[in-house]
Order: sequence, then C-alpha cells, then structure tokens
Amino acid sequence: MHRPRVTAAQQLAQKSLLNGVAQLTEFITKGSFNRLAWLACIPLGLMGLGLFNLAAKAQETMEGAEPEISAAFLANNLWLLIATILVIFMNAGFAMVEAGMCRQKNAVNILSKNLFVFALAVSAYWLIGYSIMYGNSVAGGWLYFNGLFFDPYVSPETIAEAGLVPTVDFLFQSAFAGTAATIVSGLVAERIKFGEFVIFSLVLTGIIYPISGSWQWNGGWLYEMGFIDFAGSSIVHSVGAWAGVVGAALLGPRIGKFVNGEAQAMPGHNMGIATLGCLVLWIGWYGFNPGSELAMDQYVPFVAVTTTLAAAGGGIGAALLSKITSGKPDLTMIINGILAGLVSITAGCGNMTLVGSWVAGFVGGLIVVLSVGFLDSMGIDDPVGAFSVHGTCGVWGTLVIGLWGVEGMDAGAAGIGLFNGGGFAQFGYQFVGVLAYGIWTVVTCFIAWQIIGAIFGGIRVTEEEELTGLDIGEHGMEAYPEFASSNG
Repeated sequence: MHRPRVTAAQQLAQKSLLNGVAQLTEFITKGSFNRLAWLACIPLGLMGLGLFNLAAKAQETMEGAEPEISAAFLANNLWLLIATILVIFMNAGFAMVEAGMCRQKNAVNILSKNLFVFALAVSAYWLIGYSIMYGNSVAGGWLYFNGLFFDPYVSPETIAEAGLVPTVDFLFQSAFAGTAATIVSGLVAERIKFGEFVIFSLVLTGIIYPISGSWQWNGGWLYEMGFIDFAGSSIVHSVGAWAGVVGAALLGPRIGKFVNGEAQAMPGHNMGIATLGCLVLWIGWYGFNPGSELAMDQYVPFVAVTTTLAAAGGGIGAALLSKITSGKPDLTMIINGILAGLVSITAGCGNMTLVGSWVAGFVGGLIVVLSVGFLDSMGIDDPVGAFSVHGTCGVWGTLVIGLWGVEGMDAGAAGIGLFNGGGFAQFGYQFVGVLAYGIWTVVTCFIAWQIIGAIFGGIRVTEEEELTGLDIGEHGMEAYPEFASSNG
C-alpha cells in the first residue's frame, strides 16, 4: 500500500505500445528471475496487452488522443490484478481452515459466513469505505472523505506515469477489507447469529477499518510520524483480530468449552480441509505481501522470499514448541504456526533481511502456541486460534521492525531497529501504532457489537440452536446430509 517507487519498471514508461510485447518480455525475464517460469507467463501478458490496447483504442475514439500506454503501465496494473485475485482467493483458505477446525454441525454456517463476507466487504467498501480510506483530508491526518463511491476515471497522468488505474486499486484494497472481516468470523464461530454478523461486517469494512487504515496508507498521522506497516500486520490483521476478540468476549464461550474453569478440547471435524486451507492462504499471501509493492519491479521477488521464509520459520517454531509442551507435534499448531509466520512478516516484508524474516516467523510460531494457551486461561473461547495468529502475531510483526528492521530492500540497507544500530525511535513509532490500532478497534467494535445486540435482541444463538448446530438452526441444512447428524 506504499506509493509506487520510481524504479526500473517506470523507465519503460516512454516506450511505445508497438514494442510493448518485446519490452514486457525483456523486462520480466531480466535479473534473478527464473527465465523459463517467466516465459510461461508471456501468454497472460499478451492477453493483458490486448485488453489494454482495446481499451486504449476505444478511449481514443471517444476522447481523442491519449498518452501512449507503456509496458510498465501494463505490467504494474496486470500484476496488481493478479495479486488481487490471489488475495480474494484467500477467502477460500479462511473458510477451509475455519470449517475444518470447527465441528461438523456448524460447517454450513462457517462456509456461508466466509463466502458472504467478501460480498459484504466489497459492497460496503465500494459505497463508502474506499472514500473514507483514500479520500481527501477532513480532519488533518485523522479522517478522510471524498463522497460516496469512487471515481473510476483514468487520467492521462496515470497512464504517462505508469500508475495504477483506480478500478484495479479499488479491487485490491477491497480484498484487504474483506480479510479483516473474515478474521472476525473465526473468533465468533459456532455461536453467533448470522444476521448480526452480517451487520457487524458491514460496519467494520465500511467505517471502522477504513478510518484507521487511512492513518497510515493515505499519508495520515501514523505515516507522518514514521510508523511502518508494509502490508497490514496491524492495519488489517490486528484490526480484524481485535474486532473479533471483543465479539468473542461479549458472546462468551461455547457450551462445554470450559468445565470447572478448565478448557476442554473441542476437535475440528476435518483436518484435511484445514490443512489445504492453510496452503491456499500461504499461496494467497503472495498477492497480499508482494502485491503491496503496488508495482511490478525488482522488489517484488524479494518480498515473496521474505514472506516464504517467515512462513517456514513459523511452522517450524510452532511444531517444535507443540512437541515440547504436549509430547507430539500438533497439526493445528503447525497450521497456525505457518499462518503466524505469515502475519509476523506482513508489516515488515519490505523492511527485513532474509535472516531477520525467518527469525521473525520462527518467533511468531512460538508465540502463537503460547498465546492459544493464554487465551484459554483468560476464559476467552477462540475456536480456531484466530486472535493468536492475527492479533498476537500482528502485534509482534509490527513491533519486530523496531527490533531488527532495515530501511528498505536494497543491499546494505541501514538498520532502523533497536538491535541493529537504529536506536529506540522506530520501536517507539511501532509501539504507538500498535496501541492506536488496538485502542481504536476495541472501543469502536465494543460500541458496534453492543448497539447491534441491543437492536436485535442479542448476538448469540439460543442454547437449543447451539447444541443442535448452526447449520440447522441458522440455515436449515447440513454440510454432510448423507451422514447421521451429530451434536459433537
């Protein structure tokens, strides 16, 4: 979500569309990329060139001559569109992880929430959220607005400068808004009313998330201070987690979760689906983090590698600690460890060395195991460990930049962290950002949950519905009708 850098990609801006195919092929096969892999992408690039060429011809017919569309313009917008599709596909991963880690009798409800929440997020973000997050300043760095909806007009300056067309940028940003709402679903699973969850998701994605997101990604007060969150450890993940944990606390635990104050295991019904969901999320993260470069340049592969190393470190860390604490490596902890590693690097994927990225992910994997136990001890029921992954590790991923982060992705980038010569300043900025997002989300979401509950007579299903299962109580169907229903 940073503004695109002036890079080698933009040096192509003056090259004509007539040479676009050759220039784009030359651009994407330079450097350290695997040449054969990139050559396989040429048909997709040709399709993108054809589509933009057709659009350019139509625009010229309607409005007269426009700036030439360059290979850099096509590469930047095509890459962000691909990244957007990857992020949107993460909804499938979230649905699979949550459904697999919860009980069979609630599978339809969970799948419905995770599918429907993206439709809600896009609609709310299109109506008002995008304008709040990226509009004009209303209250000096704290609040922005530019009317309802957004303007899809592509200016000649955008084309000439190889910038992003508004529609592609909107799609990318709306996918991030949907991610924040999806995180909430995991924390309130198996006991929340479907309609009340829908209303809360609209408020979160249309108002609460965009206001706080603008503080950093629209040049707001956190950005001006020096806070860093490249792709959203705090802005997206911790906001979703704080919103969800407030809902979970107000809902109370599931029936049977705590007996005499002791947390009871409530195993998920399909670990195969949960594991596949984890892999889908891992792949989707290559849109989430590298896509946040907002350009197809030499830094995109670096972000992909830092992302991969952190995920690997997180999975290893969680597997080791679960083996030590329980005697056997727990698959649910390995899944959450990988996701914890991904969240741990999301803020610093452009401000971390390769070694620093792996260590950040490894520590995140350790933290997520400890955090799950801590939430249980607090009496908060988090069915899939969503707060531990996105909240606890969202905070960690933000703070670690202030410990051993670096200025950027170029070789020899100076340290900005407490442990690599940067002093305390950056850690202080990161700490302020963590507090700001935590306090804002907890306060606003507490108010939102309370208002919704007061209007609709509570946000929790009845005891009978919960025992029978939300699939029957909320949707009148079962995920596995060919098998005998179970209340377990």
